[in-house]
Amino acid sequence: MSTMYTDEKNVQVLLSLLKAHGIKRIIASPGSSNSPFVASVQFDKYFEVYSSVDERSAAYLACGLAAETNEPVVISCTGATASRNYAPGLTEAFYRKLPVLAITSSQPVGRVGHHIAQVIDRSVIPNDVARLSLNLPIIKDAEDEWDCVITVNKAILELGRGGGGPAHINLQTSSQRTYSTKVLPSYRKINRFFSKDELPKLPDSRIAVFVGSHRKWNKREADALENFCLSTGAVVFCDHTSGYHGKNRLLFSLVGSQQYLDKTTFKPDLMIHIGEVTGDYPSISLSGTEVWRVSPDGEIRDTFRKLTTVFEMDESVFFNKYTNDKESDNSYYTSCDRFLSSLRNSIPELPFSNIYLAHILADKIPQNSVIHFGILNSLRSWNLFELPEGVELMSNVGGFGIDGCVSTLIGASLANRNKIFYCVIGDLAFFYDLNVLGNRHVGNNIRILLVNNGKGTEFKQYKHHTSHFRDYADEYISAAGHFGNQSPTLVKQYAENLGFEYLSATSKEEFLSVHSGFIKTESKARPIVFEVFTNSEDESKALEMMMSIHKDTVFGAKSTMKQTAKGILGDRGMALLRKNLGKK
Repeated sequence: MSTMYTDEKNVQVLLSLLKAHGIKRIIASPGSSNSPFVASVQFDKYFEVYSSVDERSAAYLACGLAAETNEPVVISCTGATASRNYAPGLTEAFYRKLPVLAITSSQPVGRVGHHIAQVIDRSVIPNDVARLSLNLPIIKDAEDEWDCVITVNKAILELGRGGGGPAHINLQTSSQRTYSTKVLPSYRKINRFFSKDELPKLPDSRIAVFVGSHRKWNKREADALENFCLSTGAVVFCDHTSGYHGKNRLLFSLVGSQQYLDKTTFKPDLMIHIGEVTGDYPSISLSGTEVWRVSPDGEIRDTFRKLTTVFEMDESVFFNKYTNDKESDNSYYTSCDRFLSSLRNSIPELPFSNIYLAHILADKIPQNSVIHFGILNSLRSWNLFELPEGVELMSNVGGFGIDGCVSTLIGASLANRNKIFYCVIGDLAFFYDLNVLGNRHVGNNIRILLVNNGKGTEFKQYKHHTSHFRDYADEYISAAGHFGNQSPTLVKQYAENLGFEYLSATSKEEFLSVHSGFIKTESKARPIVFEVFTNSEDESKALEMMMSIHKDTVFGAKSTMKQTAKGILGDRGMALLRKNLGKK
């Protein structure tokens, strides 16, 4: 009988990655739900398959085989109570750190709890039978496929991590009976390296370091990255939460935002990803061909969906290992910086908005001060403009919620009463965290810029997926009309009654006439709330203008025509048009 694989995509992902990671020994127990997996490996000569009717014995067989060969062994069983019998052997593997991968096949997990025969709940396992327990979903779309690829890589890599040990995959099956796949598809393998390993070579091509939000840099870390840039010619893509101000730094969100720009010119061949969650959505589009992730936690963080390698080590250790005394060509940085400068020199006259405020204030924020940004609109607006060197930046991009921005600011300000702490925040986030203004520890070093547009203006931005609801979004989606509905006195009276100095502006002229009092470095007798009233239409228009500074003649025209046609024809009409033209 010729080799034929199951048509179940999640099993194909599993088989492909077992091969990619060099895992070939499998101990199979009989059953129905695991038959797509077992029947597929049975006729593939790559795999070395053994049979065991008793799952308890199978797990111990795997222990012996893994200990003797010092290589991973897979065990496969069906649904019902079969997997329960793996527990003794997997416990042995856990405490001996043996690389046994238990694959327990099951019907769809949605059937759990409905008295369906042979369906049991495997969502929780004992702490000491596997280092990691993951669920492999049935693949219905590209999102499921990506999830499966990451899940299988995680489970396999865990077998050798931290000294090694067993891992568990719950493999869901749709009970397909077709085995028509002749060639097993190839899926993305992810590798993990440790500081003691021989590391892969850097490509002799363009390299970028993408820095997500980052704890405060120490000199050792900053020097390591700077020397790496000198040695390799790498650029460093940053946003304000990255905190890096060294060699080859690029605040590149303005470039990433350009909707009519073919960004191929600026994409690296290799992107090295460090730091944590980023609020710089536009720059994610600059990921290039391949991504390496460097972090002491060693976890798979596939932010760009191009991850191939994880380095479980400190960033400074990684950069030092790839640095030599030779100074490299810096043309990649030069070309990126030149284009960024050209955009900054072409900023149009903006309507009164958060972006306008950033444009006016960014270079005036005093040195050695700290500024906190509300998530989304405020952070995005200010990411488009440079701040003076020595200004520290912060934003709650970890949980990415609106519920504690002002409290975080006040908490940070307690660490140094002699330093000015600024905050730029929208009205919903401000009112959500309003009570902290009454905290008796609030100091005179607080300066809050409240951009009050009367709603969650994010949901009215021209590219947001809810913007097509227009004014209907105000009722529930963008939550308009709360908190005084842009009352000119509500915040004023509240702030002043709590001892704050209050400033306000409803136009560019008013803003320009009073903003100097907000940014003065002299010691103030009182903290400040500066309320600026804008509207969602101007906020959206300002964003669209900033995203359209570069209008490439061909690329921009094609994009504009495509958007116009889509607006007229709709998705179904566009699909029919492409079909008639013979295009995808």
